[in-house]
Amino acid sequence: MECATLFIVIPCYNEEAVLPLTAPLFLENLQKMIRSGLVSDESRILFVDDGSRDATWELIRRFAKQDRHMAGIRQSRNRGHQNAVLAGLMEARDRCDITISIDCDGQDDMAAMTEMVQAYYDGCDVVYGVRNSRDTDTFFKRFSAECFYRLLNWLGVECVYNHADYRLLSKRALAALAQFKEVNLFLRGMVPLVGFKSTSVYYRRSERRSGSSHYPLSKMISLALDGITSLSIRPIRLISGMGFTVSTLSFCGIMYSLVSWILGRAISGWTSTVCILCFISGVQLLSLGMIGEYVGKIYLETKERPRYIISDRTWEEETHAKKTPSAKEMEN
Repeated sequence: MECATLFIVIPCYNEEAVLPLTAPLFLENLQKMIRSGLVSDESRILFVDDGSRDATWELIRRFAKQDRHMAGIRQSRNRGHQNAVLAGLMEARDRCDITISIDCDGQDDMAAMTEMVQAYYDGCDVVYGVRNSRDTDTFFKRFSAECFYRLLNWLGVECVYNHADYRLLSKRALAALAQFKEVNLFLRGMVPLVGFKSTSVYYRRSERRSGSSHYPLSKMISLALDGITSLSIRPIRLISGMGFTVSTLSFCGIMYSLVSWILGRAISGWTSTVCILCFISGVQLLSLGMIGEYVGKIYLETKERPRYIISDRTWEEETHAKKTPSAKEMEN
């Protein structure tokens, strides 16, 4: 059987501290798979610079010049982790048979790629990299992550527990993913919708090798909201159910008040009035906020703005360098 061409897609944002440490490790792992005959020599590591403000792009350009197995593309501006991953996948899909997306911080076990490729040869189009534990996370991160995955499953979003964006996708799966036109991306919820045969590879996640995480709590919350509102309408249905319940209770309260007034037992009460007003106001504001979140998503989707714009590619620079004659050639 002919070896598959693999592209390892690695999103990067302000990673000048960690990239010099992890890039050689990615290259070593790829070369090991090439030497073993697992993947083709045409396989590449594709770094995706998500509009970094430091020397990340200069490092990627240097890596590409040092070894032909490394290449890079650069977004015109920062568009977020999910858009960077998608940009790399779509850029690679016409150049390879399979892709593996992985973060550049070195926390995900690179050795799991071998098992992923083997699973592809066994007939799987999608292979999820799943953490077997969260020992390296803080208690808050473990607790919030568990709550998040449970909430997604309860809302009807198909999502693999403890899986982020470390996954293998075949060419067929990439072609199917390209048909999804959402602007608000949540890839770990979109990929299961692609279908095809899939499996999971379990690995242990280690500490970040250098630098600090670029995914603070605010971005995690934003990603969670995107996942919920992009893939499930159950919150809207919950609001409808809550509105019906509150309306029923309010109607019962009105009937009780009228009966009490008719029987002459009505007592004006300040506390009960304030409690009811606060409760109703809170429910209304929460409902409007959730509905507004969906309306905002619809607003962004109808604009159909591009999800990514590539400004530079290292192979274009290589082509330009080959076409540009040297000073000695010009003299001749």
